Amino acid sequence: MFIWLFHRISGVTLIVLFGIKILTSFFLFTKDKKPDWALSLHRHPVLDVLILVLFTFHSLYGLRTVAIDLGYRKEKQLFWVANIAAAVISLALIVLYFTVK
Repeated sequence: MFIWLFHRISGVTLIVLFGIKILTSFFLFTKDKKPDWALSLHRHPVLDVLILVLFTFHSLYGLRTVAIDLGYRKEKQLFWVANIAAAVISLALIVLYFTVK
């Protein structure tokens, strides 16, 4: 039940976060004066890290759902594999985000 609920909430949250990224990038590519709020929101590290983590977990939970739909029966094992893989990938992406700029 947790994965089902998390998958739905993270999907909606990702739509909102990507919408914010697209909206702020629109304001940054205008030729007029660029608003300060758009620049600070577009480069906000909390939003970027949240996008990275939510996207990773959402993607791996989606792959887990596909594997179950295709007939894989060890759901508990898939839960732990997806969580560990998503945590490792998220951690690697966060480290890359903060070290490569």
